[in-house]
Amino acid sequence: MPKIVYDGTNDPRTFKEAIGETIISLLENDPDVIYVDADLMSTIGTYKYHQAHPDRAINAGISEANMMGMAGGLASAGFKPIAHTFGPFASRRCFDQVFLSAGYAGNDITVIGTDPGVCAAFNGGTHMPFEDVALYRAIPTATVFDITDTVMLENILRQAVNLTGVKYLRVGRKTTAKVYGDGSAFTVGQAVKLREGKDITIVAAGIMVHEAMQAAETLSKQGIEADVLDMFTIKPLDEKALLASAGKTGAVLTAENHNKIGGLYAAVCEALSRERPTLADCVAVNDQYGEVGPQDYLQQRFGLTAANIVSKAKELLKKKG
Repeated sequence: MPKIVYDGTNDPRTFKEAIGETIISLLENDPDVIYVDADLMSTIGTYKYHQAHPDRAINAGISEANMMGMAGGLASAGFKPIAHTFGPFASRRCFDQVFLSAGYAGNDITVIGTDPGVCAAFNGGTHMPFEDVALYRAIPTATVFDITDTVMLENILRQAVNLTGVKYLRVGRKTTAKVYGDGSAFTVGQAVKLREGKDITIVAAGIMVHEAMQAAETLSKQGIEADVLDMFTIKPLDEKALLASAGKTGAVLTAENHNKIGGLYAAVCEALSRERPTLADCVAVNDQYGEVGPQDYLQQRFGLTAANIVSKAKELLKKKG
């Protein structure tokens, strides 16, 4: 079970430390796990392992499409491949290879896309995927995660290598708020209720979980109590938890570091429209390209802030009446 320890402070570990340590642990403890990377091992701390074990940690070079083909081939030979590169190159650059060589061919691969959305910061708009979730959601039977903190990252990655199909983990490389206690275990496809409320439901994922919790605290001081759900599995979505919360509050606001077209907001609205039509809105990127800048500036630029969640929540509650 997840142990919620959120108090607004940062996780002492960076994501890149957790990614590298977990990949190496998996390689050391499971001979079927194999790791391929598109010349970015130094960015997640796996380069030294590659030097010592080049047959287990393979540098495919700056050739992401070929890397995904390799991963599919390794899976067909009985391995459990983990493929890593930056988010845009793990999604749009190699989408056809993931779709065909892994998804269509029935090969089980785990893809890690780092620095998604505004987390790309100074790497700029070319490296800033807001559309990666929409792309992976479109692959039949794929599982799509937006990771909240390092504790979740380690637990989900250990599970992902043994899941069937295409698995996509979008995760930053820097620090983020610590939400879960060490040893927490997560159920794929099951959201975590972080806060109880009766007035509005805030469904968040990834770096926006922290912003959602900050916003919920501000709203509470103003007499508005929010249900907060960490919807870390975007596909399959936890429709049961979503519909139960929506039925209680009658208003749903999503908070995500994605483009709202095809992202968490789209997934939530699809579920609500089928089962429980509900007033809904989002704090997300509005059909825009990324740009260069520090992450705090970019979150302000694209409205991915606690203040914007508060504002949108109030607007939604006015419509609710």
